[in-house]
Amino acid sequence: MLQLYFSPMACSLASRIALMEAGLDARYHLVHLGTKTVADDNSDFRGISSKGAVPVLVLANGERLTESAAVLQYIADLTPERGLAPPPGDPDRYRLQEWLSFVGTEIHKAFLFPTFWYKDDASLAKPRARIAQTLSVPAAHLTDREFLVGQRFTVADAHLTWALLLLRAAGVDVAQWPSLAAYLERMQARPAVREAIATEMALRKAITPSPA
Repeated sequence: MLQLYFSPMACSLASRIALMEAGLDARYHLVHLGTKTVADDNSDFRGISSKGAVPVLVLANGERLTESAAVLQYIADLTPERGLAPPPGDPDRYRLQEWLSFVGTEIHKAFLFPTFWYKDDASLAKPRARIAQTLSVPAAHLTDREFLVGQRFTVADAHLTWALLLLRAAGVDVAQWPSLAAYLERMQARPAVREAIATEMALRKAITPSPA
């Protein structure tokens, strides 16, 4: 059975969505990123991955795969009949990689990561200045499209859905871009997406200390 090491509402949410959209069973291991420990046994998460970051997907043969783009592509290719990634040889397969890279670098690492991990205004000035321009790219792309790639939901949509959810928590109102707001509403209406988000929101609430 596949195993996913995740942290609630971190980028590993996209991998959970992908697994559920693919109809794949998996064992989920909650990771406390602040302390780099695995909730199951309080073990050092860096023993699972020296990167100390989620997601980590443990494959059926015991090998471990990291980095969202790779994990999402792998999950998609396990059930090609679900259409979560275009097949090899299809030009849209490269478009999928294009969007996975864009979300991972331009939204996640360039804005979301510093917003949630850095606290001083000087470090956040440049990311805040760039995010509107960054979001204008998928906003324009989705003006007359239902999905990022082709005519159906792919793992690129799982990745962008997670990013848009976190943007709200980071103080960015996606309603500024009507096409993104409508897209996020469509994605959240999907049963697997809705269930994945609800599961992780409940977990996040359960492990977050209540204010004194």
